Amino acid sequence: MREGLLWFDDNAGRSLLDKIERAANRYRQKYGHVPNVCYVHPTMIGNQEAKLGALRLVAAHNVLPNHFWLGVMEASGL
Repeated sequence: MREGLLWFDDNAGRSLLDKIERAANRYRQKYGHVPNVCYVHPTMIGNQEAKLGALRLVAAHNVLPNHFWLGVMEASGL
């Protein structure tokens, strides 16, 4: 990942989907394009990968709970 955005959202009133959508919108505003990968703590999605439209969710132990690390991963990095 060449550039990324670390987003924090611990609002219990928001769903995981809403949190990720808000983070992805901020990424798009800041960098001018949409992210295709979002790293989250495994407690948020389990130890598996998931997809949210074109956004790939990846469990990562080095990302703290309620944090979302978004960016663009080139096809060779998948």
